[in-house]
Amino acid sequence: FETSSTIEELIQSGVLSTLFRDLKTEKLPLDRPLYLHQRLAIEKVVKLDRNIVVATGTGSGKTEAFLVPILNYLFEEAETGKLGPGVRALLLYPMNALANDQLARLRDLLKNVAYITFGRYTGETRESEKYALDLYRKVFQHEPNQNELISREVMRNNPPHILLTNYAMLEYLLLRPDDNVFFDGEYAGDWRFLVVDEAHTFTGAKGIEMAMLLRRLKDRVVGHQPGRLFCIATSATLGSDENDFPAVAKFAEQLFTERFEWDFENESRQEVIKATRKPMTTLSQDNLAPDPNL
Repeated sequence: FETSSTIEELIQSGVLSTLFRDLKTEKLPLDRPLYLHQRLAIEKVVKLDRNIVVATGTGSGKTEAFLVPILNYLFEEAETGKLGPGVRALLLYPMNALANDQLARLRDLLKNVAYITFGRYTGETRESEKYALDLYRKVFQHEPNQNELISREVMRNNPPHILLTNYAMLEYLLLRPDDNVFFDGEYAGDWRFLVVDEAHTFTGAKGIEMAMLLRRLKDRVVGHQPGRLFCIATSATLGSDENDFPAVAKFAEQLFTERFEWDFENESRQEVIKATRKPMTTLSQDNLAPDPNL
């Protein structure tokens, strides 16, 4: 993929918060060039306040395309003293395996920024902190990071900034009085991001159900006011080329009930992010020689 600016360069140009330097992790090195499509996705959300569909291939870094804007928002809240308990970003997955994979990434990514909390609330999440802690120690052979909330009990008392779940559990969370804390009350007024991973799985009847579920969620957290949430969809298989992107934008618009645009003539209104690959002629200019000792 074509590369572009580093995170450090985006910090220096004022696009991203200086608190990214607190991460200090190889999972997101500040001096590593971002892919061009990652930078475009970040700038669309951070600078232009747009909803986006990240329609790039497998292994193209779609996670960074939505995590960097989320972290930037949380860092800005920390800088202004507004980062209290409460969900800012919901990461919604079609299955637990994908949520668990993202959880592992967040552990490594956020281990040095204890003031940003995250938690996975699925059917696998234990109710009591004591039982959840015993299970965690048994599985991982070490203590959880301070900012990883591992039990339902703790998450209800101190809702995490980044909440990971699946669409089936979200249905339960919206219905159960014990879980109202995520959507109502003193900790529920700061929702900002709604991310749907593998969005192409939500088609047909399942897509209709998801769209209605998201409408109910938005009604609870922002009174269904348009533009209050940044909505981001990711998929490796939505749209085979640019000719499909108007339909992809319409699909996202129907899923989230928010505005998504694709205008062939106006780059500022292109909210489907595509990958840009290096041409083979450029790649062939590299002097690639095997190590004779091998």
